[in-house]
Amino acid sequence: MEVENIFPDSITFIGILTACSHSGLVDVGRKYFNLMSSHYSIEPQMEHYGVMVDLFGRAGLLEEAYAVIEAMPVEPDVVIWRALLSACRIYQKPKLGEVAIANMSRLKSGDYVLLSNMYCSMKRWESAEGVRELMKKKGIRKIRGRSWIELGGVIHRFKAGDRSHPETEGLYKVLDGLIRQTKLEGFLPQTDLVLMDISEEEKEGNLNHHSEKLALAYGILKTSPGREIMISKNLRICHDCHNWIKLVSKLLIRVIIVRDRIRFHRFEGGSCSCEDYW
Repeated sequence: MEVENIFPDSITFIGILTACSHSGLVDVGRKYFNLMSSHYSIEPQMEHYGVMVDLFGRAGLLEEAYAVIEAMPVEPDVVIWRALLSACRIYQKPKLGEVAIANMSRLKSGDYVLLSNMYCSMKRWESAEGVRELMKKKGIRKIRGRSWIELGGVIHRFKAGDRSHPETEGLYKVLDGLIRQTKLEGFLPQTDLVLMDISEEEKEGNLNHHSEKLALAYGILKTSPGREIMISKNLRICHDCHNWIKLVSKLLIRVIIVRDRIRFHRFEGGSCSCEDYW
């Protein structure tokens, strides 16, 4: 841009910092954030601080993320605290997560779910149950994950463990076959992601029937070999499904695209376009 005598503005830096956040480029993001004021005389706004909290949070640098919040010249908004809370759930930092919750004046159902899941991941079942009870009292319901696929102009929707589709028998047959095939290739379900106090076998069954896996199985059932498959999901794809679909794309020699709440994932040959950072 500078070669063409086009100088960056506030919006430009939001794009740069967001790209760094979604690519894991912590040092590069930190560099450009500092350059905003020191070199370009652009004072960071709420959005810039929010992206920096997200950048450090995604990288597991939660103390740095919190330091950014504390150094802000303006009162952080709920979006910034939510970014910190999300990182606390992923990296199991309940105390900092509770700080985030305490500073959020307008809580959404997803915020309570993040806190509950954080407790569950640490096997703090009583704390998690306390959050769920609070949700019940406030009349807050968890947003249920759903996936869908469009074939022949018809949208087919699935939720986890769904058996309501008229072709359930066929799609589960395909799914069970894929699960056996991926196990033979050495795939191990990430049962630690199932945040319930149940047996390992039950956890594996839970993972096997996630909505995106059902949608993918139906796509495979109804399309010719080698055809690209496109799936959409209303929530963030979990790590187990992400790794499993990578392997399926390799075994079936297919391009599989999943549009989740965060981004597009293009699976091909055992890899994903996000490079496992989303």
